[in-house]
Amino acid sequence: MAHLPDFPEPTLHSDPAEALAQVQRLYQQQIEHLRSAMRDFVAGSVPAGPVRAFYPYVRLQTTTVARAPTQLAYGFVEGPGRYETTLTRPDLFARYYLEQLQLLRASHGVELEVGLSTQPIPIHFSFAEHDHIEGTLSPERRLLMRDVFDLPDLEAMDDGIANGTWQQRPGEAQPLALFTGPRVDYSLHRLRHYTGTQPEWFQNFVLFTNYQFYIDEFVRLGHAEMARADSEYVAFIEPGNVVTRRTDLPAEAEDALGLAPPRLPQMPAYHLVRGDRSGITMVNIGVGPSNAKTITDHIAVLRPHAWMMLGHCAGLRHSQQLGDYVLAHAYVREDHVLDEELPLWVPIPALAEIQVALQQAVADVTQMPQDQLKRIMRTGTVASTDNRNWELLPDNLPQRRFSQSRAVALDMESATIAANGFRFRVPYGTLLCVSDKPLHGEIKLPGMANHFYRERVQQHLLIGMRAIDILRQGGVQRLHSRKLRSFAEVAFQ
Repeated sequence: MAHLPDFPEPTLHSDPAEALAQVQRLYQQQIEHLRSAMRDFVAGSVPAGPVRAFYPYVRLQTTTVARAPTQLAYGFVEGPGRYETTLTRPDLFARYYLEQLQLLRASHGVELEVGLSTQPIPIHFSFAEHDHIEGTLSPERRLLMRDVFDLPDLEAMDDGIANGTWQQRPGEAQPLALFTGPRVDYSLHRLRHYTGTQPEWFQNFVLFTNYQFYIDEFVRLGHAEMARADSEYVAFIEPGNVVTRRTDLPAEAEDALGLAPPRLPQMPAYHLVRGDRSGITMVNIGVGPSNAKTITDHIAVLRPHAWMMLGHCAGLRHSQQLGDYVLAHAYVREDHVLDEELPLWVPIPALAEIQVALQQAVADVTQMPQDQLKRIMRTGTVASTDNRNWELLPDNLPQRRFSQSRAVALDMESATIAANGFRFRVPYGTLLCVSDKPLHGEIKLPGMANHFYRERVQQHLLIGMRAIDILRQGGVQRLHSRKLRSFAEVAFQ
């Protein structure tokens, strides 16, 4: 016989804040049930049957196509029907969930139903952030966990909704969000592993880079901000959840739990935190499209306002100089990691809001007039490849394709990050810096490289941070435009 917590009747709410509070109550009740059972299991107890708990859901039912007018591209359903999604971590997503529920209520004026779904919460996703009691189990007891608790079910975590391949079964509700509770939990779990920081620290603007030099400069700037009592940022977080608070702010209890790791994680993340989560997260994704896809697959569940790539590239034109910038307005996708999820015939458009912000940021930081920016920045197509040694392929076929595409720069990550932004409805942009020109015999020699990095990295990073300032000041609602949304889109941003 299964061991279940109380299964209350669904409740209806006209107040979105009350609906969120009920989600929080239900989630906490379910998580406590699992944690209590896990503590007993570690202590040696074996229940007579499986232990289960379930994700809460929010549901909306409307009978009309009519809705309140809105300038937003989200916050409403397309027509009559029943819509729902499972929810997780209402502590982490409280501000986001409340905004989405408020928009739904304003758009349709119907009550919001909150209850428990039939989707089990895997035991792995119930552990508290610093709770590692499962590590004391013997291999035999770990194997026995499969008989007692629900484990992650990959069938419940596919990206069919985001990919546009989800098909409604008879009697099934339509989705309210791109990601279900289990899918979100899976990504939160992976973010800790890959970045060495907990999801709570991630900010709503994300910078990606493919070189540690940028991270070194971001760390220097982050600590400099913390030394200023008038900084707009309140904390700087490094891998291992090492927290540096702004100089005028007291330490908090959780700060003592941070510990620098003996070695950096695969894709370390650093967070310059604002009180409203509109600060800057920077991730060193390393080299290659696989890492770029992996990390954006997971950061997407946090629903950031924008992400941008700042990195190095190969310049493909004679007229380019080392240190010039490339603002991508189109992408050639030879990375191949997203071919199944996002077919190559899908265009990845440049987003005007991001393009304008990046161009203005280059002008602001370099202090060059707009009419002279072409001296140091070229707008054009960026090609991304999964073959780092494409120059060595016979017959110059890659070179011919890049020429036919009118590409002006080549890297291994930018098209992947942009394509996954398009796929997950996260606004994206790319500003690269030319670090070599392999087609023209200009490769980086050690002395040249060191000088280049010292001269350009700080400026490039400041441009990215300035672009985020511009986007933030312009209003984030403008970023989530209809350009990234399909015919029948989910209501949640």
